[in-house]
Amino acid sequence: MSYVVLARKYRPRSFEEMVGQDHVVRALTHALEQGRLHHAYLFTGTRGIGKTTVSRILAKSLNCVGPDGQGGVTAHPCGVCSACREIDADRYIDYVELDAASNRSIDEIRELIERAAYKPTVGRFKVFMIDEAHQLTKDAFNALLKTLEEPPEYLKFVLATTDPEKMLPTVLSRCLQFNLRPMAPQTVAEHLTRVLEAEQVPVEPGALRLLSRAARGSMRDALSLTDQAIAYGGGQLQEASVRAMLGTVDRRHAERLVQALAARDGRAVLAEVDGLRDRGLSAAGTLEELARLLQQMAVEQAVPGALDETDPDTEAGRRLAPALAPDETQLLYSMAVHGRAELPLAPDEYAGLAMVLLRFLAFPSAEGGAARSAAPPSRSSAPLVAPAAAASVAVPVVSPRGDATAARAPAAASSHTVAPAVPAPPVAPEAVRPAPAPVAAAAPVPAPRVPVTPAAPPQASAPVRAASARPQPPVAADEPPPWMDEAPFEGEVVARPAARSPRSADPEPEPAPHDVPDDPQDAAPWPDEAATAPAPAMPARRALPEVARTPLGDRWAEAVAGMQATGSLVALVRELALQSELVAIAPAADGQGEQWQLRVEREPLRAPPLVDKLQKALQAWSGKTIRLEAVAGVAQDSPALRETERLARRQREAEEVIQSDPLVQSLLAQFSTARIVPGSIKPV
Repeated sequence: MSYVVLARKYRPRSFEEMVGQDHVVRALTHALEQGRLHHAYLFTGTRGIGKTTVSRILAKSLNCVGPDGQGGVTAHPCGVCSACREIDADRYIDYVELDAASNRSIDEIRELIERAAYKPTVGRFKVFMIDEAHQLTKDAFNALLKTLEEPPEYLKFVLATTDPEKMLPTVLSRCLQFNLRPMAPQTVAEHLTRVLEAEQVPVEPGALRLLSRAARGSMRDALSLTDQAIAYGGGQLQEASVRAMLGTVDRRHAERLVQALAARDGRAVLAEVDGLRDRGLSAAGTLEELARLLQQMAVEQAVPGALDETDPDTEAGRRLAPALAPDETQLLYSMAVHGRAELPLAPDEYAGLAMVLLRFLAFPSAEGGAARSAAPPSRSSAPLVAPAAAASVAVPVVSPRGDATAARAPAAASSHTVAPAVPAPPVAPEAVRPAPAPVAAAAPVPAPRVPVTPAAPPQASAPVRAASARPQPPVAADEPPPWMDEAPFEGEVVARPAARSPRSADPEPEPAPHDVPDDPQDAAPWPDEAATAPAPAMPARRALPEVARTPLGDRWAEAVAGMQATGSLVALVRELALQSELVAIAPAADGQGEQWQLRVEREPLRAPPLVDKLQKALQAWSGKTIRLEAVAGVAQDSPALRETERLARRQREAEEVIQSDPLVQSLLAQFSTARIVPGSIKPV
């Protein structure tokens, strides 16, 4: 007798033998026991999880007659009657399985509908099972709709698909839908244990874990891999042989990678990648094992003690959980998961693996970032100026007028205490307002003074008041918004700020008569800003594109313009003519006509069909025999470059006209926030 593979030999024969699909088994069992039978069932789910198996068990339940031949519809088929045995052997005449992957046209569905008109031959019900139903054509679905909605009482439809999204909504609405779920690795491992015990094959627990994970929820894949592993291991299942067969990466490699990444040791990371390359281990498998380890670490960080104690792989996740911060664990997990999709795009998979891991090193360490952010600046941490070096230190102080003054050199022997240098906060030019001449007014609150390094003789060593101590006027309603302070980008036309005199400035609290300025210059009248402040320079203009014009370029431009006027240049042929440069004209080799050589940069435009079409258009326009030849090279004088130069020149002329207009200049001078929006000037 020939060998039967494990996936067929241990296919469940009843609902009791089904594993991992309790929700489907329970619903169908109750429906069969209560006689609430639907006329159409739809089973969805990934490959190898039991869709066809459930369909066959349902067909046996509907047609089972029991060992004595007197049974009826049951949720527990006997498995010994002729109907049960023939359905298991796939030769029951009233149970039809149609593979829609190869029988998807309307002709097969019409034949199936014709067979539905006849009553069952030997059974109680006819059961039509359509596998991979989503591959049926739209016409086939439409032909099936009426029969699927109102089939004869003796007919049951069972549809199975791995992609229900491709099913027509009208079909889905006519079926009772059951979604079969992928099985957990523990469920797969338990079933494999029973199968291997029945087969009397020795197995190591580590080998079972590898097989159950590699199956990815598919019991058929798990049994097929087990068959392969038994053959690979010579009749036994050992963890080392199964790992070698599957190409699975050992957990220890992932542990070393996590330790190196946590230590920010790029050299160790690259050494581990090179070791994986030398051993021939899969880069995708490495990222998969790394993601599995990081998932366990994240679980341990979020819920300590929640990992499965019976799984020996969880010990590494529990031990390495403190190595990374929770946010770093999540970041590295995301990189490992998404990095698998990038491996085919890399020069080789190990280079892609190295880039995925080095990407994590590009982010700063969580501990370093936390340490930097957790240490606020304090006075004690500011650098102190030594008395011996105080003579070479100059402290800039912002005056109320916005200019910076330097402290004078201190005396050689000074008894003043050296205080840390506190730089004044930067003040925006538009925020500084000139103060009017001092007049008698109510005495304001004295401004605090900032001690600085002694930098003047005793008679001139009075502390200088900081600019921030003077009360600032409120921002006027016509002041520019904050984003207007950004530097203009290249080519933007910026308005010149209007000059303001002290008399036109916003009112400011006036000092009291006894509030004498420390610096005599503060009491002097301020000159008009319009006379002292230089006008901001306008941004440099962009250089206009210049074309190195040639006589051959003039001739080709004239020819292209003539062909365009006749309408003979369309689509890619027109693009070829515009992007070409005429570089040579010579007599043809056969003595008939001329040979024109065009230089074209883009390879698709040099295609022979396009060159032939352009040649015919040129001959029709000129009335001469001209043969075209397209060579590779960058065009220096093409009609397209000439047109670009012409448009740029027109744009420059239009901008100059607007900028030199007296009305525009007066508006820019009158309103400080006015500017010409870049790109708004268009030549007419």
